[in-house]
Amino acid sequence: MRGRIRRDRKTDIVRLRHHAELIPPYDGAVMVTAAPGPEGEMVVLWASKENADAISARTVQPGGASFPEARTAAPVSVHFATYRPHLVMTVPIAEQSLAHTYVQPLPRGDVLLVGARCRLRDGAAEPNAAIYTVDGELVREGVLGDGIEDVQTTPSGEIWVSYFDEGVVGNFGWGVPGGLDPIGQPGLIRFTPDLGIAWRYPYNNKFGVITDCYALNVTGEEAWACYYTDFPIVRVRAGTITGWANEVKGAHALVVADGSAVLIGGYGEDRHRVVAGTIEGEAFSPHRHARLVMPDGRSIPQDAAVMGRGSELHVVAGHSWLKLDLKALTTG
Repeated sequence: MRGRIRRDRKTDIVRLRHHAELIPPYDGAVMVTAAPGPEGEMVVLWASKENADAISARTVQPGGASFPEARTAAPVSVHFATYRPHLVMTVPIAEQSLAHTYVQPLPRGDVLLVGARCRLRDGAAEPNAAIYTVDGELVREGVLGDGIEDVQTTPSGEIWVSYFDEGVVGNFGWGVPGGLDPIGQPGLIRFTPDLGIAWRYPYNNKFGVITDCYALNVTGEEAWACYYTDFPIVRVRAGTITGWANEVKGAHALVVADGSAVLIGGYGEDRHRVVAGTIEGEAFSPHRHARLVMPDGRSIPQDAAVMGRGSELHVVAGHSWLKLDLKALTTG
């Protein structure tokens, strides 16, 4: 089947390359989350073990269903660290209450923290975005909506946010009859540096609506995405959408440059699949199918973060930062 890897001894593999170790800024620090920034840097949120557990807390209901908390039970302290590739800056934040947090850098050394979940109570939404100065001072809060899949900033400070299905169709009080529509209903939104909405992905485009935005890649000031249900590859440049049909389903990371694209991930045993190809005409045309592995050939750990930014693939496994550029992904 097109878009799948042959499961035999001749399966092509792509070995990640070690880039740096993400050394904690203080003894006992636990990595909460990590993400590449717009200039190829890696930004990491660190906290004590107790505070990291509070940020990742979930509520388990009697029937066994588990839901992430939108906020911590009490404010916790964290450290935002920047690596290029070694540690160059740390911003201590004394008290913050966002849970399941995304982090991104902003111009002038400012820091953006975003909580993945946002409850709507009695018509009022809890703020789930906060901007801090390089000194750790809170300067702005805002609401970016519930069900956030990814957050990536641009060099100018614009904020691209993608949403998974609950953010699109509604949960946590959003989307109930007679209530407010989910902010994330379009599936992809660009926010201004002061957390206002600047642009929404339109429903009436020829590539279909976003039900769940699986992959986001912000390069420069433009955004690329691949989304459920038909998984087109789309580019948003200055508000104009260009897209390519795609038969490779389930990718959760996307790398792009110069008429080429690489889709990483998939369902089940395809979770570390690599499909590289060209984007020309009206469709993505694959020419390489492979499997992504660690530098020594081992499988990538289940909990590793696999992320695309521009023409680079970033993987954080434990404290190891691994990278590959598009050329290595497309040609070996």
